[in-house]
Amino acid sequence: MNWKEQWKTLVAMIAVFLGCYYLPIGTPRFDNAVLEALQLLKWYAREHVVLCLVPAFFIAGAITVFVSQAAVMKYLGPGANRLLAYTVASVSGTILAVCSCTILPLFNGIYRMGAGLGPAVTFLYSGPAINVLAIILTARILGFNLGLARAVGAVSMSIVIGLIMAWIFREEEQQKLAAAPVMAEEEGGRTLSQQMLFFASLVGILVFANFAKPVDETGVWHAIWQAKWLVASGFAGLLGFALWAWFGLEAWKVLVTAGGTVVAALAAPGEPMVPFVTGMTLLSVFTSTHRGDGAEWFNASWENAILIFPLLMGGVLVAGLLLGRPGNEGLIPNAWVAAAVGGNSIGANLFAAVFGAFMYFATLTEVPILQGLMGSGMGNGPALALLLAGPALSLPSMLVINGIMGFKKTFVFVLLVVVFSATAGVIYGSLA
Repeated sequence: MNWKEQWKTLVAMIAVFLGCYYLPIGTPRFDNAVLEALQLLKWYAREHVVLCLVPAFFIAGAITVFVSQAAVMKYLGPGANRLLAYTVASVSGTILAVCSCTILPLFNGIYRMGAGLGPAVTFLYSGPAINVLAIILTARILGFNLGLARAVGAVSMSIVIGLIMAWIFREEEQQKLAAAPVMAEEEGGRTLSQQMLFFASLVGILVFANFAKPVDETGVWHAIWQAKWLVASGFAGLLGFALWAWFGLEAWKVLVTAGGTVVAALAAPGEPMVPFVTGMTLLSVFTSTHRGDGAEWFNASWENAILIFPLLMGGVLVAGLLLGRPGNEGLIPNAWVAAAVGGNSIGANLFAAVFGAFMYFATLTEVPILQGLMGSGMGNGPALALLLAGPALSLPSMLVINGIMGFKKTFVFVLLVVVFSATAGVIYGSLA
């Protein structure tokens, strides 16, 4: 019997027992925090799982199955041209416009396929951080200077953090490069343009299904928001055509999926979630039973889901318990946060970066939250620090990243994000 392991088990059991025994049920703050955790979990399930995560899982599965490992190694691998690799990874957010959790399946897909740690981490940070609409909204509501600082800081930080991660773990990267087999690029009988249109259809569905309503009810962004489901439907049509023409999915399956989605839309007018779920369900059924690439695609998507989804939901629950929802309190009082981020001191910037790194921000929600905090005395520097750390990280995303990269790499990545965000805040606060 291994007594060392048994003692660990005993200590864990005692800790759980004492936690249950002294659970402060009946204390107003604790009861409210539990309610906030459940409210945040409910909100996340309604607003992000179906529209954000499910399409992201399908994209990640498609990367695993339909993108050749040779292509990933060529453009994003440890031996790839640095200028090309980091440029592509750093501007990804301008296309994706996703949150810190939705980027995880995509990051897992390219990292598993052999992408170098540096470009992969750059992609991981830039995906949620460099959101064109969020940066424009920041400039409109919080001021042009802060919006510009956010854009410049996010792009530069994504590249610098990626380069530092690649340098710190360079020995592992060199071993990874040496162990990578020399492979010829395989396209599975499909041309590059066909592959690009297929992925464009998936990304288009993800982007426009989650296109947030802008503040102004006029202008181009508002017009795009009004037509977002029409545009998303167009990308869904392109996806159906690609699956039939280039991936061998039977025409009747594509027609049944399209017809079922249309019927669901007519049966539930004004409820876009109903046809969206119907379409995704039919797509899952028909791809999982396909004898060709469709089944591999679904299986790869499912593997991403079972790896990421439980950790995300658990992380959201813990984040809600500690920090509550935006505008509501968890175990940590909001007054403490507001008091800690006043002024432009190093401590205020560091606290803002740490707070932003652990709290969950959905796309665009960080702007109104910051507007309220700045109205309560938050300094310009801490505001930028939170903008640089908050959208890119969250407690749920940390748990998943740990499962993908391991504790050491996750710790270094989070530390770099916090340190660079706080540093950028200090510099900006001294200049603003």
